[in-house]
Amino acid sequence: MVFQFTADLRQPTYPVFKMAENNGTNRMIIVVTPTYKRMTRIPDMLRMANTLSHVKDIHWIVVEDGNKTVPAVKDILERTRIPYTYIAHKTAVGYPRRGWYQRTMALKLIRSNTSQILGSDHEEGVVYFGDDDNSYDIRLFTDYIRNVKTLGIWAVGLVGGTVVEAPKVVDGKVTAFNVKWNPKRRFAVDMAGFAVNLKVVLNSDAVFGTSCKRGGGAPETCLLEDMGLEREDIEPFGHEKEKDREIFVWHTKTSTPNIVQAKKNATKPVPPPETFGYFVEV
Repeated sequence: MVFQFTADLRQPTYPVFKMAENNGTNRMIIVVTPTYKRMTRIPDMLRMANTLSHVKDIHWIVVEDGNKTVPAVKDILERTRIPYTYIAHKTAVGYPRRGWYQRTMALKLIRSNTSQILGSDHEEGVVYFGDDDNSYDIRLFTDYIRNVKTLGIWAVGLVGGTVVEAPKVVDGKVTAFNVKWNPKRRFAVDMAGFAVNLKVVLNSDAVFGTSCKRGGGAPETCLLEDMGLEREDIEPFGHEKEKDREIFVWHTKTSTPNIVQAKKNATKPVPPPETFGYFVEV
């Protein structure tokens, strides 16, 4: 297990993105990211790291699906100069290889190491499950997640077989969900489309199970229901305008590149692609 805490000493001449203030709150944003070896993982992690490095008061928990952590991933985390925890937990028998087990282990880590993660400067926190291959607007963290008091929900782009999934909001309350896949779920939301206040996490022992029949196979509604949450607890974000509403997170899965492979040989296995001495997870 790796805990790292480093003061951000960077003082660029002119910031491309203004470091957002905490809007009067003292909430630490705890981002949970399951990750696994694949050819596009390093560039995905680089992109996410570049985004998170612009957000104040954040702790990044990265959980490797494997028996040990990977030096190249640790190097990326070190370079962000933000507090992080990097641990390895190979998917347990019975769990799908979709990050459920890694998120479960992260929740257990948060509950058993709350004071270390929050540090002495924070009394509150918000937990967000952010995959490493999504695209994030910095305002998702500064304007939405930071301000979640119980359960925050917002739109996600390019997910669920549609252009956008979003809560249906009437008079400030979520009455249904604008989704195509299994809309009758109590919480018909993508993993990227919600965050939970830390107090809710600490007041329950809910984790991601091996399945979720209530969600038709999707784990989000089971987790939120098991945390004791109801529709009435939802705080919708980003719905205020009548049109041209902005999407702050996009489910942009990185496609595997088409690499030209060496021809198969009947007596020898196909060699890995040539990397010319550079590190690539092939």
